[in-house]
Amino acid sequence: MNRIATLFSIFLILTGCGNKTLNKQESVINEIISNLDDGELNKAFILADSLKNKSIKGSELFMKTDSLAQIAERIAVDFSLDENEVISQLEKRSGSYSVDEKEKWDKSGLLEYRIINGRKMYFNRAVSNLMLLRKSVNPAVSGHIEDSSDYETSFRLRHTSEVMNESTGKTEPAVPVKMRITYTITVKPDVVPEGEIVRCWLPWPRNDQPRHDSITLLAASQPDYIIAPDSAIHSTIYMEKPAQKGVPAVFQITYAYRSKGQYFNPDEIKAFSYDKESEVFRKFTSEQRPQIHFSEQVRKMADSIAGDEKDPRIIVRKIYLWFKENIPWSGAMEYSIMPDIPTYVLKNRRGDCGMQTFLFMSMVRSRGIPVRWQSGWMVPPSAENLHDWCEVYYEGTGWVPADVSYDLQPSKKQKVKLFYLTGIDAYRMIVNTGVSGQLYPGKIFLRSEPYDFQRGEVEWTGGNLYFDKWDYDIKIDYLN
Repeated sequence: MNRIATLFSIFLILTGCGNKTLNKQESVINEIISNLDDGELNKAFILADSLKNKSIKGSELFMKTDSLAQIAERIAVDFSLDENEVISQLEKRSGSYSVDEKEKWDKSGLLEYRIINGRKMYFNRAVSNLMLLRKSVNPAVSGHIEDSSDYETSFRLRHTSEVMNESTGKTEPAVPVKMRITYTITVKPDVVPEGEIVRCWLPWPRNDQPRHDSITLLAASQPDYIIAPDSAIHSTIYMEKPAQKGVPAVFQITYAYRSKGQYFNPDEIKAFSYDKESEVFRKFTSEQRPQIHFSEQVRKMADSIAGDEKDPRIIVRKIYLWFKENIPWSGAMEYSIMPDIPTYVLKNRRGDCGMQTFLFMSMVRSRGIPVRWQSGWMVPPSAENLHDWCEVYYEGTGWVPADVSYDLQPSKKQKVKLFYLTGIDAYRMIVNTGVSGQLYPGKIFLRSEPYDFQRGEVEWTGGNLYFDKWDYDIKIDYLN
Protein backbone atom coordinates (compact mmCIF):
# COMPACT_ATOMS: atom_id res chain seq x y z
CA MET A 1 0.00 0.00 0.00
CA ASN A 2 1.40 3.42 -0.89
CA ARG A 3 2.08 6.19 1.60
CA ILE A 4 -1.13 8.21 1.16
CA ALA A 5 -3.36 5.15 0.88
CA THR A 6 -1.97 3.96 4.22
CA LEU A 7 -2.47 7.38 5.78
CA PHE A 8 -5.99 7.67 4.40
CA SER A 9 -7.04 4.26 5.74
CA ILE A 10 -5.90 5.43 9.17
CA PHE A 11 -7.87 8.65 8.90
CA LEU A 12 -11.04 6.72 8.01
CA ILE A 13 -10.76 4.83 11.28
CA LEU A 14 -10.09 8.00 13.28
CA THR A 15 -13.09 9.77 11.75
CA GLY A 16 -15.37 6.77 12.26
CA CYS A 17 -15.92 5.99 8.57
CA GLY A 18 -14.83 2.37 8.92
CA ASN A 19 -14.12 0.30 5.82
CA LYS A 20 -17.34 0.74 3.90
CA THR A 21 -17.06 1.04 0.14
CA LEU A 22 -18.65 3.78 -1.92
CA ASN A 23 -18.73 1.96 -5.24
CA LYS A 24 -19.75 4.84 -7.48
CA GLN A 25 -17.15 7.25 -6.16
CA GLU A 26 -14.42 4.69 -5.42
CA SER A 27 -12.52 5.30 -8.66
CA VAL A 28 -12.47 9.06 -8.01
CA ILE A 29 -11.22 8.54 -4.45
CA ASN A 30 -8.48 6.22 -5.75
CA GLU A 31 -7.50 8.87 -8.31
CA ILE A 32 -7.27 11.48 -5.53
CA ILE A 33 -5.08 9.15 -3.44
CA SER A 34 -2.84 8.48 -6.45
CA ASN A 35 -2.46 12.23 -7.07
CA LEU A 36 -1.56 12.82 -3.42
CA ASP A 37 1.06 10.09 -3.46
CA ASP A 38 2.55 11.54 -6.65
CA GLY A 39 2.68 15.00 -5.09
CA GLU A 40 -0.04 16.39 -7.40
CA LEU A 41 -1.69 18.25 -4.56
CA ASN A 42 -3.58 20.76 -6.71
CA LYS A 43 -5.26 18.03 -8.73
CA ALA A 44 -6.02 16.05 -5.59
CA PHE A 45 -7.52 19.02 -3.79
CA ILE A 46 -9.73 20.06 -6.73
CA LEU A 47 -11.09 16.54 -7.15
CA ALA A 48 -11.62 16.04 -3.40
CA ASP A 49 -13.27 19.42 -2.95
CA SER A 50 -15.58 18.83 -5.92
CA LEU A 51 -16.65 15.41 -4.66
CA LYS A 52 -17.11 16.80 -1.14
CA ASN A 53 -19.37 19.60 -2.38
CA LYS A 54 -21.56 17.07 -4.22
CA SER A 55 -22.03 14.93 -1.12
CA ILE A 56 -24.36 15.31 1.83
CA LYS A 57 -22.72 17.09 4.77
CA GLY A 58 -21.82 14.59 7.45
CA SER A 59 -22.15 11.57 5.17
CA GLU A 60 -19.41 8.97 4.80
CA LEU A 61 -18.47 10.36 1.39
CA PHE A 62 -18.30 13.90 2.79
CA MET A 63 -16.00 12.86 5.63
CA LYS A 64 -13.73 10.82 3.34
CA THR A 65 -13.29 13.58 0.81
CA ASP A 66 -12.89 16.19 3.55
CA SER A 67 -10.01 14.11 4.99
CA LEU A 68 -8.39 13.84 1.56
CA ALA A 69 -8.62 17.59 1.02
CA GLN A 70 -7.10 18.14 4.46
CA ILE A 71 -4.18 15.82 3.66
CA ALA A 72 -3.43 17.88 0.54
CA GLU A 73 -3.55 21.15 2.48
CA ARG A 74 -1.39 19.84 5.32
CA ILE A 75 1.36 18.52 3.08
CA ALA A 76 1.47 21.88 1.28
CA VAL A 77 1.74 23.75 4.59
CA ASP A 78 4.70 21.64 5.80
CA PHE A 79 6.53 21.63 2.43
CA SER A 80 6.25 25.28 1.48
CA LEU A 81 9.88 26.33 0.74
CA ASP A 82 11.15 26.34 -2.82
CA GLU A 83 14.80 25.77 -3.71
CA ASN A 84 15.68 29.48 -3.85
CA GLU A 85 14.31 30.03 -0.34
CA VAL A 86 16.29 27.06 0.99
CA ILE A 87 19.47 28.29 -0.68
CA SER A 88 18.94 31.71 0.89
CA GLN A 89 18.53 30.13 4.34
CA LEU A 90 21.61 27.98 3.81
CA GLU A 91 23.73 31.00 2.90
CA LYS A 92 22.62 32.82 6.04
CA ARG A 93 23.04 29.90 8.44
CA SER A 94 25.76 27.75 6.92
CA GLY A 95 28.00 30.24 5.18
CA SER A 96 29.95 28.76 2.28
CA TYR A 97 29.08 25.33 0.91
CA SER A 98 29.51 23.63 -2.44
CA VAL A 99 26.89 22.54 -4.95
CA ASP A 100 28.09 18.97 -4.42
CA GLU A 101 27.49 19.28 -0.69
CA LYS A 102 23.92 20.44 -1.22
CA GLU A 103 23.26 17.62 -3.66
CA LYS A 104 24.59 15.18 -1.07
CA TRP A 105 22.30 16.68 1.60
CA ASP A 106 19.35 16.37 -0.77
CA LYS A 107 20.07 12.75 -1.69
CA SER A 108 20.68 11.67 1.90
CA GLY A 109 17.49 13.31 3.15
CA LEU A 110 19.35 15.70 5.44
CA LEU A 111 17.61 18.45 3.45
CA GLU A 112 14.13 16.98 3.36
CA TYR A 113 11.98 17.68 0.30
CA ARG A 114 9.16 16.30 -1.82
CA ILE A 115 8.17 16.90 -5.43
CA ILE A 116 4.90 18.80 -5.15
CA ASN A 117 2.93 19.95 -8.15
CA GLY A 118 6.02 19.31 -10.29
CA ARG A 119 8.36 21.41 -8.13
CA LYS A 120 10.99 20.49 -5.55
CA MET A 121 9.53 21.81 -2.28
CA TYR A 122 11.40 21.61 1.00
CA PHE A 123 10.17 20.94 4.51
CA ASN A 124 9.81 24.22 6.44
CA ARG A 125 12.43 23.16 8.97
CA ALA A 126 14.79 21.49 6.50
CA VAL A 127 17.65 23.95 6.97
CA SER A 128 17.43 24.21 10.76
CA ASN A 129 17.26 20.40 10.94
CA LEU A 130 20.34 20.15 8.73
CA MET A 131 22.26 22.38 11.14
CA LEU A 132 21.22 20.22 14.11
CA LEU A 133 21.98 16.95 12.37
CA ARG A 134 25.40 18.07 11.17
CA LYS A 135 26.25 19.04 14.72
CA SER A 136 24.99 15.73 16.12
CA VAL A 137 27.50 13.68 14.10
CA ASN A 138 30.42 15.69 15.50
CA PRO A 139 32.42 13.33 17.77
CA ALA A 140 32.75 16.18 20.26
CA VAL A 141 29.07 15.88 21.04
CA SER A 142 28.84 12.09 20.82
CA GLY A 143 26.15 10.83 23.17
CA HIS A 144 24.45 14.22 23.03
CA ILE A 145 25.61 15.15 26.54
CA GLU A 146 24.72 18.76 27.16
CA ASP A 147 27.05 21.48 28.38
CA SER A 148 26.40 22.00 32.09
CA SER A 149 27.16 25.70 31.68
CA ASP A 150 23.96 26.09 29.67
CA TYR A 151 21.29 27.65 31.93
CA GLU A 152 18.52 25.22 31.03
CA THR A 153 20.80 22.22 31.53
CA SER A 154 22.28 23.44 34.81
CA PHE A 155 18.80 24.27 36.16
CA ARG A 156 17.58 20.80 35.21
CA LEU A 157 20.65 19.19 36.78
CA ARG A 158 20.08 20.97 40.11
CA HIS A 159 16.39 20.17 40.11
CA THR A 160 16.72 16.48 39.22
CA SER A 161 19.41 16.08 41.88
CA GLU A 162 16.92 17.48 44.41
CA VAL A 163 14.25 15.03 43.21
CA MET A 164 16.72 12.15 43.64
CA ASN A 165 17.70 13.28 47.13
CA GLU A 166 14.08 13.67 48.22
CA SER A 167 13.29 10.20 46.81
CA THR A 168 15.90 8.34 48.84
CA GLY A 169 14.27 5.18 50.14
CA LYS A 170 10.90 5.94 48.53
CA THR A 171 9.26 6.31 45.14
CA GLU A 172 6.40 8.71 45.86
CA PRO A 173 6.27 11.98 43.86
CA ALA A 174 8.52 14.65 45.37
CA VAL A 175 9.63 18.30 45.12
CA PRO A 176 6.29 19.99 44.33
CA VAL A 177 6.20 23.03 42.07
CA LYS A 178 3.10 25.21 42.00
CA MET A 179 2.26 27.11 38.84
CA ARG A 180 -0.39 29.43 37.49
CA ILE A 181 -0.89 29.04 33.76
CA THR A 182 -2.78 31.21 31.30
CA TYR A 183 -3.37 29.43 28.01
CA THR A 184 -4.84 31.19 24.99
CA ILE A 185 -6.01 30.02 21.59
CA THR A 186 -6.65 32.81 19.11
CA VAL A 187 -8.51 31.93 15.91
CA LYS A 188 -7.64 34.31 13.10
CA PRO A 189 -10.34 36.75 11.94
CA ASP A 190 -12.79 35.66 9.24
CA VAL A 191 -11.62 32.04 8.89
CA VAL A 192 -15.09 31.18 10.17
CA PRO A 193 -18.14 33.02 8.75
CA GLU A 194 -19.85 35.51 11.04
CA GLY A 195 -22.41 33.95 13.34
CA GLU A 196 -21.13 30.39 12.95
CA ILE A 197 -20.15 28.61 16.17
CA VAL A 198 -16.43 28.04 16.73
CA ARG A 199 -15.77 24.90 18.81
CA CYS A 200 -12.51 24.75 20.76
CA TRP A 201 -10.77 22.14 22.92
CA LEU A 202 -7.89 23.41 25.10
CA PRO A 203 -5.38 21.22 27.03
CA TRP A 204 -6.17 20.76 30.73
CA PRO A 205 -3.98 19.19 33.47
CA ARG A 206 -4.98 15.65 34.34
CA ASN A 207 -6.64 15.09 37.69
CA ASP A 208 -5.96 11.34 37.83
CA GLN A 209 -2.15 11.40 38.02
CA PRO A 210 -0.20 11.11 41.31
CA ARG A 211 2.26 13.75 40.10
CA HIS A 212 -0.54 16.35 39.83
CA ASP A 213 -2.74 17.88 42.50
CA SER A 214 -4.42 21.14 43.60
CA ILE A 215 -5.86 21.80 40.12
CA THR A 216 -8.01 24.93 40.25
CA LEU A 217 -9.67 26.80 37.38
CA LEU A 218 -9.25 30.53 38.10
CA ALA A 219 -10.80 32.09 35.00
CA ALA A 220 -12.34 31.11 31.67
CA SER A 221 -13.17 33.34 28.72
CA GLN A 222 -16.47 31.48 28.21
CA PRO A 223 -18.75 30.90 31.21
CA ASP A 224 -20.09 27.65 29.76
CA TYR A 225 -17.28 25.12 29.54
CA ILE A 226 -16.95 21.35 29.79
CA ILE A 227 -13.99 19.61 31.44
CA ALA A 228 -13.39 16.08 30.16
CA PRO A 229 -13.84 13.23 32.68
CA ASP A 230 -10.79 11.46 34.08
CA SER A 231 -11.61 8.46 31.88
CA ALA A 232 -10.79 10.45 28.73
CA ILE A 233 -7.41 9.71 27.14
CA HIS A 234 -6.97 13.40 26.33
CA SER A 235 -7.65 15.87 29.16
CA THR A 236 -9.47 18.89 27.72
CA ILE A 237 -11.60 21.88 28.56
CA TYR A 238 -14.15 22.64 25.86
CA MET A 239 -15.62 26.03 24.92
CA GLU A 240 -17.52 27.52 22.03
CA LYS A 241 -18.51 30.97 20.80
CA PRO A 242 -19.96 32.59 17.65
CA ALA A 243 -17.54 34.09 15.13
CA GLN A 244 -17.58 37.86 14.60
CA LYS A 245 -16.63 39.53 11.34
CA GLY A 246 -13.12 41.00 11.38
CA VAL A 247 -12.51 39.91 14.98
CA PRO A 248 -10.37 36.98 16.21
CA ALA A 249 -12.14 34.34 18.29
CA VAL A 250 -10.23 34.12 21.56
CA PHE A 251 -10.47 31.22 24.02
CA GLN A 252 -8.54 31.62 27.27
CA ILE A 253 -8.24 29.81 30.58
CA THR A 254 -6.22 30.52 33.71
CA TYR A 255 -5.63 27.78 36.24
CA ALA A 256 -3.29 26.76 39.02
CA TYR A 257 -1.92 23.30 39.75
CA ARG A 258 0.91 21.60 41.55
CA SER A 259 3.26 19.21 39.80
CA LYS A 260 5.83 16.86 41.33
CA GLY A 261 8.87 14.98 40.14
CA GLN A 262 9.43 11.27 40.68
CA TYR A 263 12.48 9.04 40.76
CA PHE A 264 12.97 5.29 40.99
CA ASN A 265 16.43 4.16 42.07
CA PRO A 266 17.33 1.58 39.39
CA ASP A 267 18.99 -0.63 42.04
CA GLU A 268 15.64 -0.91 43.85
CA ILE A 269 13.32 -1.51 40.89
CA LYS A 270 11.77 -4.97 41.15
CA ALA A 271 11.03 -6.75 37.89
CA PHE A 272 9.25 -10.05 38.46
CA SER A 273 7.94 -12.20 35.61
CA TYR A 274 5.00 -10.54 33.90
CA ASP A 275 1.47 -11.87 34.29
CA LYS A 276 0.80 -12.25 30.59
CA GLU A 277 -2.94 -12.69 31.16
CA SER A 278 -3.28 -9.35 32.95
CA GLU A 279 -5.01 -6.40 31.30
CA VAL A 280 -1.93 -4.23 31.76
CA PHE A 281 0.32 -6.70 29.95
CA ARG A 282 -2.08 -7.40 27.08
CA LYS A 283 -2.97 -3.75 26.48
CA PHE A 284 0.45 -2.19 26.82
CA THR A 285 2.47 -4.78 24.89
CA SER A 286 0.23 -4.61 21.83
CA GLU A 287 0.53 -2.56 18.66
CA GLN A 288 -1.53 0.60 18.28
CA ARG A 289 -1.06 1.38 14.63
CA PRO A 290 0.05 3.40 12.89
CA GLN A 291 2.44 4.96 15.40
CA ILE A 292 3.09 2.07 17.78
CA HIS A 293 4.06 -0.47 15.19
CA PHE A 294 6.13 -3.66 15.29
CA SER A 295 7.38 -3.48 11.71
CA GLU A 296 10.10 -5.87 10.59
CA GLN A 297 12.64 -3.05 10.89
CA VAL A 298 11.50 -2.21 14.43
CA ARG A 299 11.61 -5.83 15.59
CA LYS A 300 15.03 -6.46 14.08
CA MET A 301 16.52 -3.35 15.65
CA ALA A 302 15.02 -4.08 19.08
CA ASP A 303 16.23 -7.68 18.92
CA SER A 304 19.73 -6.68 17.83
CA ILE A 305 20.01 -4.25 20.76
CA ALA A 306 18.51 -6.56 23.39
CA GLY A 307 20.22 -9.73 22.22
CA ASP A 308 19.43 -12.70 24.47
CA GLU A 309 18.71 -10.49 27.48
CA LYS A 310 15.51 -11.35 29.38
CA ASP A 311 15.58 -8.82 32.24
CA PRO A 312 13.23 -5.95 31.22
CA ARG A 313 15.26 -3.42 33.21
CA ILE A 314 18.40 -4.20 31.20
CA ILE A 315 16.53 -4.32 27.87
CA VAL A 316 14.95 -0.91 28.47
CA ARG A 317 18.33 0.51 29.49
CA LYS A 318 20.02 -0.86 26.37
CA ILE A 319 17.37 0.56 24.06
CA TYR A 320 17.39 3.89 25.91
CA LEU A 321 21.16 4.23 25.53
CA TRP A 322 20.98 3.22 21.87
CA PHE A 323 18.82 6.30 21.26
CA LYS A 324 21.45 8.54 22.83
CA GLU A 325 24.02 7.44 20.26
CA ASN A 326 21.82 7.03 17.22
CA ILE A 327 18.70 9.23 17.17
CA PRO A 328 19.41 12.97 17.51
CA TRP A 329 16.58 15.42 18.04
CA SER A 330 15.23 17.26 14.99
CA GLY A 331 12.15 19.29 14.15
CA ALA A 332 9.23 17.21 12.94
CA MET A 333 6.66 17.34 10.23
CA GLU A 334 3.11 17.38 11.51
CA TYR A 335 2.29 13.84 12.59
CA SER A 336 -0.95 13.86 10.57
CA ILE A 337 1.04 13.51 7.32
CA MET A 338 3.32 10.76 8.65
CA PRO A 339 1.81 7.27 8.22
CA ASP A 340 4.48 5.29 10.11
CA ILE A 341 6.61 7.36 12.45
CA PRO A 342 8.70 4.49 13.97
CA THR A 343 9.85 3.34 10.52
CA TYR A 344 10.56 6.93 9.47
CA VAL A 345 12.75 7.52 12.54
CA LEU A 346 14.68 4.29 11.98
CA LYS A 347 15.24 5.06 8.30
CA ASN A 348 16.20 8.72 8.74
CA ARG A 349 17.86 8.43 12.16
CA ARG A 350 16.26 11.53 13.62
CA GLY A 351 13.06 12.75 15.24
CA ASP A 352 11.51 15.03 17.81
CA CYS A 353 10.39 13.92 21.28
CA GLY A 354 7.14 12.31 20.12
CA MET A 355 8.75 10.57 17.16
CA GLN A 356 11.50 9.19 19.39
CA THR A 357 8.93 8.08 21.96
CA PHE A 358 6.80 6.28 19.36
CA LEU A 359 9.85 4.31 18.19
CA PHE A 360 11.04 3.66 21.75
CA MET A 361 7.60 2.35 22.74
CA SER A 362 7.36 0.21 19.61
CA MET A 363 10.76 -1.36 20.29
CA VAL A 364 10.09 -1.93 24.00
CA ARG A 365 6.61 -3.36 23.46
CA SER A 366 7.90 -5.63 20.70
CA ARG A 367 10.09 -7.22 23.38
CA GLY A 368 7.07 -7.95 25.59
CA ILE A 369 7.58 -5.09 28.04
CA PRO A 370 4.52 -2.93 28.86
CA VAL A 371 4.96 0.78 28.15
CA ARG A 372 2.38 3.57 27.87
CA TRP A 373 2.31 7.02 26.34
CA GLN A 374 2.30 10.20 28.40
CA SER A 375 2.51 13.73 27.08
CA GLY A 376 1.59 17.36 27.51
CA TRP A 377 4.08 20.12 28.19
CA MET A 378 7.51 20.64 29.70
CA VAL A 379 7.26 23.81 31.79
CA PRO A 380 10.63 24.78 33.30
CA PRO A 381 11.34 28.52 33.55
CA SER A 382 11.98 30.10 30.13
CA ALA A 383 11.88 26.71 28.38
CA GLU A 384 8.20 25.81 28.20
CA ASN A 385 7.24 23.69 25.20
CA LEU A 386 5.12 20.80 23.99
CA HIS A 387 6.61 17.48 25.05
CA ASP A 388 6.11 13.69 24.93
CA TRP A 389 7.50 10.91 27.11
CA CYS A 390 6.31 7.54 28.44
CA GLU A 391 6.13 5.16 31.39
CA VAL A 392 7.46 1.58 31.57
CA TYR A 393 5.72 -1.06 33.70
CA TYR A 394 7.82 -3.39 35.84
CA GLU A 395 5.99 -6.21 37.61
CA GLY A 396 6.47 -5.71 41.34
CA THR A 397 7.25 -1.99 41.02
CA GLY A 398 4.58 -0.43 38.80
CA TRP A 399 4.79 2.40 36.29
CA VAL A 400 8.21 4.09 36.00
CA PRO A 401 8.62 7.29 33.94
CA ALA A 402 11.12 7.41 31.08
CA ASP A 403 11.95 10.35 28.83
CA VAL A 404 13.94 9.02 25.89
CA SER A 405 14.36 12.37 24.11
CA TYR A 406 16.00 14.27 26.98
CA ASP A 407 19.77 14.22 26.76
CA LEU A 408 22.04 12.43 29.17
CA GLN A 409 22.82 14.78 32.03
CA PRO A 410 26.38 16.16 32.32
CA SER A 411 27.45 14.33 35.46
CA LYS A 412 30.13 11.84 36.43
CA LYS A 413 27.56 10.17 38.68
CA GLN A 414 25.93 7.46 36.56
CA LYS A 415 22.53 7.66 38.24
CA VAL A 416 22.36 11.43 37.81
CA LYS A 417 23.47 11.08 34.21
CA LEU A 418 20.71 8.52 33.56
CA PHE A 419 18.03 10.25 35.63
CA TYR A 420 15.48 10.27 32.78
CA LEU A 421 15.71 6.50 32.34
CA THR A 422 13.81 5.99 35.61
CA GLY A 423 12.74 9.50 36.63
CA ILE A 424 10.89 12.63 35.65
CA ASP A 425 11.22 16.25 36.74
CA ALA A 426 8.44 18.26 38.38
CA TYR A 427 8.18 20.74 35.53
CA ARG A 428 5.51 18.89 33.55
CA MET A 429 1.89 19.32 32.65
CA ILE A 430 0.36 15.91 31.95
CA VAL A 431 -2.49 16.03 29.42
CA ASN A 432 -2.52 12.61 27.75
CA THR A 433 -2.23 9.01 28.93
CA GLY A 434 -2.56 7.49 25.47
CA VAL A 435 -2.92 8.33 21.79
CA SER A 436 -5.73 8.61 19.26
CA GLY A 437 -8.50 8.95 21.82
CA GLN A 438 -11.87 10.61 21.29
CA LEU A 439 -12.16 14.21 22.44
CA TYR A 440 -14.87 15.19 24.93
CA PRO A 441 -17.37 16.24 23.76
CA GLY A 442 -16.83 14.46 20.45
CA LYS A 443 -15.15 16.21 17.55
CA ILE A 444 -16.84 15.90 14.15
CA PHE A 445 -13.94 16.40 11.75
CA LEU A 446 -10.48 14.89 11.59
CA ARG A 447 -8.23 16.39 14.25
CA SER A 448 -5.30 18.59 13.27
CA GLU A 449 -3.18 16.20 15.38
CA PRO A 450 -4.89 12.79 15.16
CA TYR A 451 -2.67 11.02 17.71
CA ASP A 452 -1.45 13.42 20.39
CA PHE A 453 -3.17 16.44 22.00
CA GLN A 454 -1.04 19.34 23.25
CA ARG A 455 -1.96 22.58 21.48
CA GLY A 456 -5.69 22.13 21.21
CA GLU A 457 -8.24 21.54 18.45
CA VAL A 458 -10.67 23.89 16.73
CA GLU A 459 -13.52 23.33 14.27
CA TRP A 460 -16.86 24.68 13.04
CA THR A 461 -19.69 23.13 11.05
CA GLY A 462 -17.74 23.77 7.84
CA GLY A 463 -14.73 21.69 8.89
CA ASN A 464 -11.60 21.44 10.99
CA LEU A 465 -9.43 24.52 11.53
CA TYR A 466 -5.84 23.48 10.99
CA PHE A 467 -2.90 24.91 12.93
CA ASP A 468 -2.26 27.63 10.35
CA LYS A 469 -5.68 29.10 11.13
CA TRP A 470 -4.99 29.82 14.80
CA ASP A 471 -2.23 30.57 17.31
CA TYR A 472 -1.60 29.49 20.87
CA ASP A 473 0.21 31.08 23.80
CA ILE A 474 1.43 29.72 27.15
CA LYS A 475 2.09 32.09 30.06
CA ILE A 476 3.44 30.62 33.32
CA ASP A 477 3.81 32.13 36.78
CA TYR A 478 5.72 30.10 39.36
CA LEU A 479 4.05 30.40 42.76
CA ASN A 480 6.53 28.63 45.07
